[in-house]
Amino acid sequence: MPEKSISRFTRIPTALDDLVLIERRRLGDERGFFSRFFCTEELPDFGIGRIAQINHTMTQAKGAIRGMHFQKPPHDEAKFVSCLVGAVFDVAVDLRPQSPTYLRWHGEILSAENARSMMIPQGFAHGFQTLTESCELIYLHDKPYAPGAEGGVNALDPKIAIAWPLPVAQMSERDRGFPML
Repeated sequence: MPEKSISRFTRIPTALDDLVLIERRRLGDERGFFSRFFCTEELPDFGIGRIAQINHTMTQAKGAIRGMHFQKPPHDEAKFVSCLVGAVFDVAVDLRPQSPTYLRWHGEILSAENARSMMIPQGFAHGFQTLTESCELIYLHDKPYAPGAEGGVNALDPKIAIAWPLPVAQMSERDRGFPML
């Protein structure tokens, strides 16, 4: 009997051009659940088909902010970001000068429970704030990290005015030192 093709992903558009929220379909029973995390055959039109690097991060403190990070061209990268433990307010800022959504931001709650991921295209800065203690995220990148191409914007920049849901509990000196626009 031929295998039936079932999409395991739901694409949810956002208000920012090319920024997409992905919801993974879970198949569950009394043991737990199964979900497909990524598939190049089902997700290439979402902006990432080749995975060049996978990163895993753990942030202990609730209210901590990491970001807003990006890679400069020609090393600009697309990221597929998911929360595996806890919950975060995940944010992307459109830094593409030609875009109609230039300098606008969009945030979504990603959590272990809601099985959502953010597909962040090239030309966006990315960061998050932890909503619980001990949050773990996994990032799938379409290009490897290039130290000389690293960039960032200040997550507290009033020109962007990200509405972080919690008071800022922690930020690295590096992230606090990113320039304001």
